[in-house]
Amino acid sequence: MKIRIAKSDQQIAACYPVIQALRPHISEESFVRRVRGLEKAGYMLAFAEEAGRPVAVAGFRIAENLSWGRFLYVDDLVTLSTRRSHGFGAGLVGWLTGYAAANGCSQLHLDSGTQRKDAHRFYEREGIRMTGYHFAKLISPHPAT
Repeated sequence: MKIRIAKSDQQIAACYPVIQALRPHISEESFVRRVRGLEKAGYMLAFAEEAGRPVAVAGFRIAENLSWGRFLYVDDLVTLSTRRSHGFGAGLVGWLTGYAAANGCSQLHLDSGTQRKDAHRFYEREGIRMTGYHFAKLISPHPAT
């Protein structure tokens, strides 16, 4: 299985049909621009391909904080529905784990919606354990004064 980081606009755009299943609110027209903007904060897009096209995608970044030290955070992890249970997701998790270790990270983290039970079973099979809860509060932006 070939896994690599999307570098060109064409490679990033080719990942859109896969990401769309997880992030349907992002338009195809804005996808490359949004990824390029996130790259400024360290975001990278890795993909596993089959027959020359992405079938599984992981958006991730390396970060550091007081509680975890240096870690790899997975923002997005998705496989085309027609290619699930063919080893692509597991291959990406293995690749991410190796990338994290090679880049001095001692942990891998991700968040997952509570409704994504199939994903949770997959994460546990891959050795990713649920270790806490994620809380969020929506805030309406205020115009600058």
